Amino acid sequence: MVDLHSHILPGVDDGARSLEESVEIAIAAARDGTKIMAATPHVRDDFPTAVATMERLVLELNEALREKEIELQILGGAEIAIPSLQTLDADELRRLGLGGNPNYLLVEFPYFGWPLSLESEIWNLKRRGITPVIAHPERNPQVQEAPARIGSLVAAGALVQLTAASVDGRLGRRNRKTAHELIAAGHAHLIASDAHWPGLRRAGTSSAAAALHNPELAHWLTHAVPAAIVQDLPVPERPQNKRRARRGLFRL
Repeated sequence: MVDLHSHILPGVDDGARSLEESVEIAIAAARDGTKIMAATPHVRDDFPTAVATMERLVLELNEALREKEIELQILGGAEIAIPSLQTLDADELRRLGLGGNPNYLLVEFPYFGWPLSLESEIWNLKRRGITPVIAHPERNPQVQEAPARIGSLVAAGALVQLTAASVDGRLGRRNRKTAHELIAAGHAHLIASDAHWPGLRRAGTSSAAAALHNPELAHWLTHAVPAAIVQDLPVPERPQNKRRARRGLFRL
């Protein structure tokens, strides 16, 4: 699996506090079947992670994992707050590309309120050849009340990333319900761990994949789409819903 959202870098935000904790997260991810993980530290007012700091820590963590023979590759990236999109220059945005791909950025959806500027920010990024990946909108009460609103962001060209602990229910029923509604509507494209530490939001996405009871769709969300982003390939088509297709054929 390919996990494109984590807070595995030590000492930069609300994730791993030390290199030892970073290694613990990596071990958990590798045991869960993750082969590639993007380090996506927060870039916002309370955690203004510098690009150079992210790049240095990615190198240091990869070296530590090689020394310990942990089979997990760490790639760069960041989880960028919407206001910070205006303060970062073109070179910084390129270097913060999701999974090391400058054509994608992970954008943090706020936990409260609907960001009025987000749709215009999506259009601005798309005009520059950058596809925004919207992180964890299912955890926002306004989205939970009206999940269909996310459709406008997808129509504008964004991809949507859900948190694994929402999909499998670890973050509660409302998060789970909204996550599954977004998946059913075709408004979700990736599942990621958003791993901060060993525990509730632990590394790994296998439990979320199992909760879908649809292996083809689970593979698309946890491997095919994120792998395409890393490799800068076109996003593969979503697998068809076979049950829905059979019902439609029966009605014909």
